[in-house]
Amino acid sequence: MGGEVLDEWQAGLDDMFALIAGCFSRVEPRRLAFAYIRGLLASLERRNGWTLSEQAGRRSPNAMQEMLYSPCWNPDQVRDDVRDYLIEYLGDPDGVLIADDTGFVKKGVCSAGVQRQYSGTAGKVENCQIGTFLAYASPRGRALIDRELYLPRSWTQDPDRCVRAAVPEDLGFATKPEQAKAMIERAVAAGVPFAWFTADEAFGQNPGLRDWLQEQDIAYVMATRNDDEVPAGLHTLSPVKDMIAAIRPGAWQRLSCGDGAHGPRVYDWAWTPIRTTFAHDRRGWVLARRSVSTGEIAYYRCFGPRGTRLRDLVRVAGTRWAIEESFQTAKNEVGLDQYQVRRYDAWYAHITLAMAAAAFLVVTRVVESVKGVPAQTAVS
Repeated sequence: MGGEVLDEWQAGLDDMFALIAGCFSRVEPRRLAFAYIRGLLASLERRNGWTLSEQAGRRSPNAMQEMLYSPCWNPDQVRDDVRDYLIEYLGDPDGVLIADDTGFVKKGVCSAGVQRQYSGTAGKVENCQIGTFLAYASPRGRALIDRELYLPRSWTQDPDRCVRAAVPEDLGFATKPEQAKAMIERAVAAGVPFAWFTADEAFGQNPGLRDWLQEQDIAYVMATRNDDEVPAGLHTLSPVKDMIAAIRPGAWQRLSCGDGAHGPRVYDWAWTPIRTTFAHDRRGWVLARRSVSTGEIAYYRCFGPRGTRLRDLVRVAGTRWAIEESFQTAKNEVGLDQYQVRRYDAWYAHITLAMAAAAFLVVTRVVESVKGVPAQTAVS
């Protein structure tokens, strides 16, 4: 049985390779990219240029490294094919798009986008690169479907530095919420089925992103600060913490927002309407999540259709953790953060191939769960 399952997994990997093969205009870069993905899926302690090349039977990492910035393939085309591959298995009308950033700690000052900046991954200011990602979550599973490298102004305002790191000449500064918007636009254009968008307060506090989502009629649940002011009546603004404080104690409901590593994530929840007119005849709410153990309260701005229930907002708020789990899977199982590249284009190439490897694992788990066969976490 074990051999049969491994044969099926290898056939599944070959099928995924066949989907992205047309993105390569030459055979050698295509073979190297496939070997790269196989190496990312292998049980290696570290997944860098040397180890991936050794796994592929090569004496030096030069060919693998050169493949990452070869003009013979476009990582964006691979990204699109991998996204479509995932949606074939995970797609659901009630799906949720999730945006978040993650840090990649680096040494030196030459890697594209690197500088001392806050990394939520490390929980402090580090010398690092920051990637902004879009994930997709549905009842069938979750995975990363898009990515952008964040370039601070220290980079976009220094043309010589950008040239040395192969940053495109016409690339301007974009905030992380602007990057999220671009990725959501791509998902919409590709027909990705989803009903909600969610993100943490770095995105939820951005009025430009919120306004754009409302204009596009994209329902959202986004975290915000406790002093964020929202319409509370005619010509009246009120901090969200005051609006929630005015809710009667009996209005709080204890609900699970989904299962975590240690079982259901149970909190007390309350909501109250945002009193203003929204586009598309939609409604807005302030949502609050209170810890059962500490009493600490987190706040959310929400926008969605009439008839939305509290448990709908709670479900979407809880789905945000899916992107954290996707980061963890991609870093631990396919080396998302273990690259050794400095160039802007090579960063996109590695991240995209790592996302392809992670996508294969997600799809394999979906297929095997349907069959009732436990899926392994790596393919050697």
